[in-house]
Amino acid sequence: MNFPLIAPSILASDFGNLQRDVEMLNSSKADWLHIDIMDGTFVPNISFGFPVTAAINKHTKKPLDFHLMIEQPSRYFKQCVETGAEVISVHHEACPNLHRVLQEIRELGCKAGVALNPHTPVNVLKDIMELTDIILLMSVNPGFGGQKFIERTFQKVRDAKEMVLNAGTHTMIEIDGGVNMNNARALCQAGADILVAGNFVFSASDPLETIARLKTVNSEEKFV
Repeated sequence: MNFPLIAPSILASDFGNLQRDVEMLNSSKADWLHIDIMDGTFVPNISFGFPVTAAINKHTKKPLDFHLMIEQPSRYFKQCVETGAEVISVHHEACPNLHRVLQEIRELGCKAGVALNPHTPVNVLKDIMELTDIILLMSVNPGFGGQKFIERTFQKVRDAKEMVLNAGTHTMIEIDGGVNMNNARALCQAGADILVAGNFVFSASDPLETIARLKTVNSEEKFV
């Protein structure tokens, strides 16, 4: 894989022109499409459900990266897979039986991710690394797009990378929230493998160029 992987968040797209935006991403250098599912309980917002993810799956040519910001997420794993999920991430804070939940995701043939809210330390995953394909670090408080990046995230990425190396796993580190050209390079240098970008991509005058710039953030070229 050519890192970083770029996963534009469809939550920031124009839902009135969803097919158009998905097809734009198909022609881009994006690696995955990030799908935020919110229930209005675990987070103070509601996004969309499986009829919408089915529509996205119908038109996309990219793997779908499902981020479940919901309580009791295992109730919906089957629908995630049926509507195209290749990655399913659940929140540590929502899963008292996380070991079992990650096993369920893997048994369905998906990569299993664990998302951590900004206040949750990465060491809570120390004893479950062998089942964790992705650590999804929230760099904003979950629930709404367009929030300001939390600077403490850089240290959390370094801590997560150290934990992955010590565990000897192939766990990837994903960053979600406030990612842009001002912090993308530093995130990758700290150890990030996957960058989620929502408003930064979809509010850009040229989303294709913006994605391409994120994709090459580790190159020697300096962006302004």
